[in-house]
Amino acid sequence: MSATALIRSGAPQGAVPFERFLLDAAAWGRLPTALVDQPGLALLALWAEPGLVHAAFLDEAAGAMLLASAPAEGGRYAALSPARPGAIRFERMIRDLWGLVAENAVDLRPWLDHGRWPVAGPMSGAPVALPGAEPPQPEFLPVEGEGIHQIPVGPIHAGVIEPGHFRFHIQGEVVVRLEARLGYKHKGTLSLMLGKSPRAAAVFPARLSGDSTVAFGWVFAAAAEAALGVTVPPRAIALRAVMGELERIHNHLNDWGFICNDAAFAFPHARCGFLREGVLRACAAAFGHRLMMDRVLPGGVATDIAPGGAAAILAALTAIEAEVPALLRIYDSHASLQDRVVGTGFLDPAFVARYAAGGFVGRGSARAFDARLAPGYAPYDTLPPAIAVEAGGDVDARLRVRVAELVTAMGLVRRLLSDLPGGETIVPLPSRAGEGAALVEGFRGECLAWLRLDEGGLIRAIFLRDPSWLQWPLLEAAIEGNIVADFPICNKSFNCSYSGVDL
Repeated sequence: MSATALIRSGAPQGAVPFERFLLDAAAWGRLPTALVDQPGLALLALWAEPGLVHAAFLDEAAGAMLLASAPAEGGRYAALSPARPGAIRFERMIRDLWGLVAENAVDLRPWLDHGRWPVAGPMSGAPVALPGAEPPQPEFLPVEGEGIHQIPVGPIHAGVIEPGHFRFHIQGEVVVRLEARLGYKHKGTLSLMLGKSPRAAAVFPARLSGDSTVAFGWVFAAAAEAALGVTVPPRAIALRAVMGELERIHNHLNDWGFICNDAAFAFPHARCGFLREGVLRACAAAFGHRLMMDRVLPGGVATDIAPGGAAAILAALTAIEAEVPALLRIYDSHASLQDRVVGTGFLDPAFVARYAAGGFVGRGSARAFDARLAPGYAPYDTLPPAIAVEAGGDVDARLRVRVAELVTAMGLVRRLLSDLPGGETIVPLPSRAGEGAALVEGFRGECLAWLRLDEGGLIRAIFLRDPSWLQWPLLEAAIEGNIVADFPICNKSFNCSYSGVDL
């Protein structure tokens, strides 16, 4: 039996628009073998609630998401990591938050819990109080060989960036292994959302990863709307897309500049920063906030576009469009810069396929997946974006995907603003039970949200997944064989979110 058929043999639970099937523990136990035999079923996420484990899959051929669940009998469930390496960190997170153990897991070291929490399994429903003790030293995977030594970096860094620890094993100047240790930005986001209405809880996904505040606000709202059977007004849908594409534009400009800066080429960094500032000021003029935080709410959007807002946005786009060709010529024509980016941080397309990595990380290594097209959602069903794909797999390929995407995004914003529907921008939400899930393409890749509401319309279970969950492990693979000095430029070419995976 295929993995898809095995999942669909479970009992439907009524999730919308992607059904969730409840398997018994024995059927879930057969899932790892079935997944090995069906490589086209990609794992998107793995999470839990007390006594129950959930997984989200993507049927890449059909472009459809599929949800599966099973009871964790005795606090244990069959690990999916032997079949899907992307499950490794999810399984570690599940053990930390819910106290459920993945049997036969590839790796069960702590992930979010660094030994400083006062309880074990804080979301398990029965957390266990822990005595105060000295936190244990972190465990890193071993490396053997002559002349191997370690370089610890972080979690506090020289720049104003998020905290994360990187443990390098090097031989001479060459990186033999890199291992990231995250969790320093854990905020208890999922716990804070429980027991709240979707409208009241919307502030939390908007802050899961601040540079993706629109994408996470949108995906959470879409999941809540699906659960409640709410139809969003056309004007609100269009405004969400305007904000989402503006978020894509300003982040891609920021990354373009910083990648060049990490190669000690400051001019593109300065110009991209200047152009990004123009976009952020236009966002503030149009929507009242530079990052457009808290502007997307379940049921619609919090505010309509301000008078003069469209003109401010179009002026910012005109400035970018005028300068992008020259910036690209400068990028292409400087040999010292090309020497740093071409061939550096190569990511094998086979690794991307195994992890189902999305965004510019995936598309830079030939994986042409974009959630705006598959599974797809409005308004992209009538405004399908061109998908930029590069096969090079290096820093240069990931940058070129970004440049192509920001150009496409500017065209989408122009079309959306030229034909904004009239009407209301938000509708009331009913108070009732339901279950919903959604995928929304943020600038890094697809963001996922799932939630279950009780009879009063309050959140009883929730999970939010940043695309970086499936990208951080690939950074570790991409840096192997490169010199230590190239880590900053490799890291920036991935630009994974720390906060997004720290929850």
